Parts: sequence; C-alpha cells; structure tokens
Amino acid sequence: MKTPKLTVSDILKRKHFEHIQIAAGHQGLNRTVKWVHVMEVTKINKLLRGKELILSTGVGWRENKSLFISFVQQLIECDASGLCIEMGTYASSIPQEIIDLANEHRFPIILFLKEVPFVEITQDIHTYLINQHYQIISNLESYSQELNKKLLSIDHYDEILKFLHHYLGHQVIFKINGKEVELVPKYVKPSKEEQQLFDSVLHPQQKKATQSIRIFGNEYAELSIVSIDKEISEFDLLILDRTATALAQHLLRDLYVEEKKRAQENEWLKSWLEGEHTSEAIFDYLTDHETELKPKGGFVSICRFKSSKQYSNLDITYFKLLFRTIFEQQGFSTFPVDFRNSVVFIMVNKRDIKTWKNRMKIGIKYLMESDFANKKRIPNFLIGVGKFVENISQMDKSYQTALETIKIQNQLGEKANSYFYEDLHIYRIISLIHKYSDLHEVVMEYLEPVIQYDKKYNGKLMETLKVYLACNGSKKETAKRLFVVRQTLYHRIQKLKKLLGDDFMNPEKRLAIEFMIKAYEYLMSNDESQYVQNHK
Repeated sequence: MKTPKLTVSDILKRKHFEHIQIAAGHQGLNRTVKWVHVMEVTKINKLLRGKELILSTGVGWRENKSLFISFVQQLIECDASGLCIEMGTYASSIPQEIIDLANEHRFPIILFLKEVPFVEITQDIHTYLINQHYQIISNLESYSQELNKKLLSIDHYDEILKFLHHYLGHQVIFKINGKEVELVPKYVKPSKEEQQLFDSVLHPQQKKATQSIRIFGNEYAELSIVSIDKEISEFDLLILDRTATALAQHLLRDLYVEEKKRAQENEWLKSWLEGEHTSEAIFDYLTDHETELKPKGGFVSICRFKSSKQYSNLDITYFKLLFRTIFEQQGFSTFPVDFRNSVVFIMVNKRDIKTWKNRMKIGIKYLMESDFANKKRIPNFLIGVGKFVENISQMDKSYQTALETIKIQNQLGEKANSYFYEDLHIYRIISLIHKYSDLHEVVMEYLEPVIQYDKKYNGKLMETLKVYLACNGSKKETAKRLFVVRQTLYHRIQKLKKLLGDDFMNPEKRLAIEFMIKAYEYLMSNDESQYVQNHK
C-alpha cells in the first residue's frame, strides 16, 4: 500500500508558490517535510526537531552575511527540509558562499519573488499534514481491525505474514528461534534475489526493518520487512509493529493450546520417571513431538511450591509455558509432569553435554528474574536439578536425585547454595545417614560436650571450633576471623582440647568432627526451635 509523504517538491506545487526561484539545493527537493515554521531568529539549533520547512523574511540577519551563513549552517545541522526567503523587504540577494553551502549539502533554498502571506502558507500545509496523519491513523486502524479478524479464524501464522506482504508490498522474513527462516513470498528455487534477502538480514545498513517478538519477556521470534527499490516509511514501521504484536498473540495462543495437550500426557511421562519405558518407546515419543530431536542425555528438574494453596492459585499452564520458553532458548526440550505442590520437568538436552549445567544456570536466572516472578504472579518455590544421565531411559535415577535435592534444600533453607544435586556433596551423605539412622545420636557422640558448654556458658566454642578447622589450625587467621585477641583464642582452644580430647586436630578425628559440624547445621537449619524441643 502506498503511504502519503510530503516533499519540498510537492509543496512547491501548492498555492502561493507560483512566483518562486530555486536558488540552490535542486538535488534536495525530494526531502521530506513534516512541518512548516516561520523563523526570524538566528540562533535556532535547539528549536527544531528535523524535517521542517522554514519560512523567513530575512529580518534576523538582514544584510549580515556571516549571520546568514550561520543561520543556514544551523538549519542543515538540524536536518531542516529547506529554507524559503521572501525577497525585497529585508533580503535582496543570496551570497555565493550560501549557494555553494546549500548545494554541497543538497539543501533547498527557495526565493519568493513577490510578497506572500506566510500565515496562509502554514495554514494550508499544516492542514494537509494533519489530514495526512489522520489518514495514516485511519489506515493503521483499518489494518488492525482486519488483522484482528484474521486472528479469530486462521490456523497458521503464515496467513498473517501473507497479509503483511500483500498490504505493504515488501518482502517479509520471519524466523522463530531454533527454526528455519521463512520468506513471504517464497522462492521456488535459490536465486540472486533470495541471496540478497538473506544478506539484508545480516547487514542492517540495507533497506530493512526488524521487530522482535517477545513472549514472557524473552525473544521468541523475529519479523522483518525488506525493500529492494524504495525506502521503508514510518507508516511501514507502525504496520510492522502491529503485525508483530498480532503474531505474538497468535504464537502465545498456539503455545498455550499445545501446553494443554501436553498436560494430557501426564500419565505416560510419570511412567517414564518411574523407569517403565524402553529407550525405543521414549525415542518414538520424542520424535512424535520434535521430528528432528536428537537427545544428548538429560536430567530431571523439580519446581516445588511451599503449599497446596500456592499451587492451586497459580496458572500452572502459564508457568509451564514460561519455563518451556526460557529453557528451550538454552537448548533443552521440556516435558512437564504435574504432582501435588510440584511440577517435574523432564529435560532432554539437545546441545553439547559439557555445557548443560551452565545453560541450566542461565535459564534458572532468567526464570527467577522474569516479569511473572517479579510481579508476584509466581509464588516462591524450590528448584532441584537431578543428576545428568546420558541414557534417557534412566531418567528415574535423575528423578530420585532431584527429589533428594529438594529435600536437602527444604532442610537447609537459605544455606543451600546450589540447585544442583552434584554440588551438594557432603549434604548428600548426611541426608543418607539421616534417612537410615539416628543422625542426632551420631552428632551428639562427637559434639555434645561443646554444645552443652555453649548452652550453659554462652562460650562460643562451636563457632570457634568451626573457624579453627576452616583455617587449618592457624591461630593467627582464626583470631582475625573471630575478631578476638590471641589470649582469648588460646583459652578457647584449651577448653576444646579438654572437651574433645587433645587429639581433636589429628587427621581422622578432625575429619569426623568437621563432618559432624555440617550434620549439626543440617539438623538445626530447618527449624531450630523444633529441633531443640525434640532433643531435650
């Protein structure tokens, strides 16, 4: 569709421009005009926005050539469209230096050879421009209405791309992240023009405009229009923006419907987590969803909410869609399974195995910082990432380790410094001991004298013991970290020797004590008051 555009040349054909002379800048007559100003002052560099046609009698500079040159130079720097001067009253001639300057910059200078009413010129052109803007708004509204009608009936976004091409006449390029570029109109076979189009995507200086399509704050796709033979107008950019918004709505609807369908597959996926499917059955399932999917191992990630109320109040479909959108960008296919208070995601890796953990960290960061999370649409939840398995039929092993990670995180609270099972190290061993024996009894066998002493005298011996071990027995470093004088530290160490034995720094005993300190923190971290009450 041809969009209205007013140039200097168009204005010269209008009323009151019958008796004119183009003194300079003939090559700039195609400059766009967005507004008309009457201007008689000579300091104007902060008064213009660009694309204005200036009317002047010359009273500001009269016969002062240097002021005149400065005035024209400022107009050029402000990207004015041109200068119209009424000759006779204040200006009688145009110096050659100004003509040369205007020609050099293709800046039109038009002379009125007879007196003209500036007020009628501005009224005429402003009326035209306002009507022009109204027409743009009207065309944009009509386009939007047609687009909205299509959204209600189309099955594929290809119809939107074709509508955009038909309306503007530009080549349309569309790309969803991770998928092939789509062209409208399509080329039957490779050609010179097709190569030009792909080059235009790679080289922003060519005649093209691009609009990012974002879903849940993440870039999901990219829409571009490319012009070979004409400039892309502001109207084209507005149409492109409206189309990108419509595409985002259509894509979101498709993703939502797809997510609903996937919810029906919950039972099959639960069996996968329990290790009941063969590699062949799993592969068939994956290829049904993504034809070209080539699994490179995977793992299980669990998102657990703190209560059934939080879970029930959450739009779980949108949460899963947000999760999927973020982690697909990081090279994972996600398959969600609903449990009470939790969503378990089977994560199939599609990229280099060596980078899976870093990519997962990036995805978790985006999830926690997403607009949905920041606006409290997603309540606080725990994330547990299980062990990575290269054979996707062994997801049950990853699932069990993800559950263990959630259990440890729930126990440690803020002290848990990782979402990943493989980072929890000693806490995995502590949790295992706690599961099969009385961990409290084992801890007290080593640390009870120190714990009881601190309760009775507030002696800070446990803190001292922990720091002293962390400093590898360095008294100087320990005193520095505890902010105590050496004499105080020596006194505490003597007390520890008395309570734990002179040999408490011997390698084997020291290792056991360090382990028991971690176990004690594990027991105390979840609910200290409840723990103390249970073990009085």
